[in-house]
Amino acid sequence: MRSCCAVYVDAGYLLASSSMLVSGTSLRAAVSIDHALLMKRLTEQVERDSGLPLLRINWYDSGNAATGRADATQQALALLPRVKVRLGRRSYSGEQKGVDLRLGLDLVTHARNRAVDVAYLLSGDDDLTEAVEEAQLHGVQVNVLAVPDTQGQAYAVARHLQMEADGVTVIDQETIPAVVKRIPRPASPVEGEEEGCELGAGLEESAQESLSSRPTPALLDRRRPHPGDVEVGVHLPADASPVVEPTQIVYSSDVVSTDWVFEQVSGAVEASPESIDAVCRSVLAAWLEAATDEDWDRLLQRRPTVPPEVDRALLRDLSLRIDTPELGENDRHALRGHFWQVVDERQKDGV
Repeated sequence: MRSCCAVYVDAGYLLASSSMLVSGTSLRAAVSIDHALLMKRLTEQVERDSGLPLLRINWYDSGNAATGRADATQQALALLPRVKVRLGRRSYSGEQKGVDLRLGLDLVTHARNRAVDVAYLLSGDDDLTEAVEEAQLHGVQVNVLAVPDTQGQAYAVARHLQMEADGVTVIDQETIPAVVKRIPRPASPVEGEEEGCELGAGLEESAQESLSSRPTPALLDRRRPHPGDVEVGVHLPADASPVVEPTQIVYSSDVVSTDWVFEQVSGAVEASPESIDAVCRSVLAAWLEAATDEDWDRLLQRRPTVPPEVDRALLRDLSLRIDTPELGENDRHALRGHFWQVVDERQKDGV
């Protein structure tokens, strides 16, 4: 069998990290991806780096929450040459199921069958470290392929994963800006046109609707804020302590959430109010870039339930900001509560 290399893409890591660098938040709906160009760039880089032909690029993501099947984007991706789309499941609350396991099993199986000689793991998740070690036992070289940060270093890759891999390579610096673009704010639909835009330009609908706290018609008639009205900066009092930047950022697909109904936070909160405020403002600003007036109305109607993809972005961004792999319940409640405070603030400014 001829020698070859293969790429194993954790789509959650790639898209969240790329979106963070381009839009300032991990909200996937805030960016668009040129998948064909991305596959071309990755193929060229790994073939150049390994000196071997590419067998294929394996793309791991979660399917539709209702059916578990590929969406339109994933179907188009699967039609690209030498690209294999492998799907896990997504619960109605937005939680990924089986994606990491499927990636790890494929990596080990391919190594055991000597299907590849060099494997490139495009992920930063520490949960995949054991699969990397198992593949290495079968004689396969496993390199981490990471999204680069602004300094050209590996972004959001667990230290343990870096230690066990045979090497860490960053995606070519010019690739991410070329293939990942912020989604411009769509124009409001002309009166009489059919309205069919999904929340957040592709954001999944939650199966569970809020049964209380519906906004009044007067509230829905208020003008939605424009993206430029949302200040991403943090408003600090004069005597506030500075925000301490994290020394290490680690991505984990486990930073997920369920639908949440507001309740008063009691107990200690690890994240500072400044960090929570900054994350809420940046996520809302990015969401508004892709949202229509109908999306804004739908967001208010669902209150106090935070849409799943927005909720995941809030939790992931805060965990990255304060350098913790998992947020405590008090931090989660404080974050979600403050998100609605920021929404209210933007709502008042839009009147």
